[in-house]
Amino acid sequence: MSNLGKQKKVVHLTTVHHPFDTRIYHKECLSLHKAGYDVSLIVPLDDKESGARLVTEEGIQLIATRKRKNRLLRMIGSTWQTYRLAKKEQADYYHFHDPELLWVGWLLKKTNNTVIYDVHEDYQTSILQKDYLKKPIKNIVAHLYNKIEAFLIRKLDICLAEKYYQERYPNGQPILNYPILNEQLLTARRDEEEPANAVIYTGNVTEVRGAYLHAILPKLPSQLDIYFYGKCQREIADKMEALAGAAKDQLHFTGIDQFVERQEIDKAYLKRNWLAGMAVFPPTAHYKRKELTKFFEYMTAGIPIVCSNFPTWQAFIDRHQCGITVDPNDPNDWEQALDYLKNHPEERKEMIEKGRQAIKNELNWQVEESKLLTWYQKLQ
Repeated sequence: MSNLGKQKKVVHLTTVHHPFDTRIYHKECLSLHKAGYDVSLIVPLDDKESGARLVTEEGIQLIATRKRKNRLLRMIGSTWQTYRLAKKEQADYYHFHDPELLWVGWLLKKTNNTVIYDVHEDYQTSILQKDYLKKPIKNIVAHLYNKIEAFLIRKLDICLAEKYYQERYPNGQPILNYPILNEQLLTARRDEEEPANAVIYTGNVTEVRGAYLHAILPKLPSQLDIYFYGKCQREIADKMEALAGAAKDQLHFTGIDQFVERQEIDKAYLKRNWLAGMAVFPPTAHYKRKELTKFFEYMTAGIPIVCSNFPTWQAFIDRHQCGITVDPNDPNDWEQALDYLKNHPEERKEMIEKGRQAIKNELNWQVEESKLLTWYQKLQ
């Protein structure tokens, strides 16, 4: 425990994320707890009354809000509950993770505390990509969001999960979403076996994350199996199976309508010598510029990346020499990349080693943890 004098109280807030979200819980909360802070997380919990408390094995206190599936009820009822519970805590630091909590952060800010807005996504671009909003409405909502956000963040400190967000928030502190060093994954030697005729995808399975592109992989000449580990709505999985047609049995899902725990994803990486980790996304304004967390996880686990050839992603792959980029609109290009990995074992092993070296030397949470703790101390 570091020497902080009087133990400082930190309360993280979310109305959207899972209680054991990797960035919020496993990275930020646990890092602060290990450094000697008193850490709580206000979060929706199944079957818990608002205000119910429980302490996790690691010593983080979870404070429950009601879990609501209806988006509007969540944005009204859950945010109000979160505010009331957070105010009672009288914390030194409040650290919130959802744009719908902006007004909560604004109300919580006092002269004797610090309130941090943790920007996980490019929310303006995300609004413009919402399928359930018509284009004119999207533009109006995005414009209003910009105005409201600009007003509410004036007294707040900003934490950025992605480098390019600094263009929008020039005074934000980058605490990047790099992986926790996992020695079991870093030292696993599955690549000494023949690569499986199978690829892996981890993280949420949605249309903008390439669900319907990945669904047609088994129809390519190599007849690959693809294993998905991440939350996927049943209706999306059904559509993916329809797209795969006769090859639908080669789509394997873990996470239909449910969150997949961090430990289960890590176990999945070790199950076989995956030919590649997939991230063939359609071009969208947000993802074209975002370095995906799954890139770092694939590299840690010794799995070459096959991803879309967006300029930011191309530059990442070129820099770290850890995979192959492909045209997301050309399945033949995907096939050629996967065929190359099958037939060039030495080059594939080189990609694996270079990816792991980049993780060990640079792209890891331990580096970001040090930045987080230094920043917290400067804020008060």
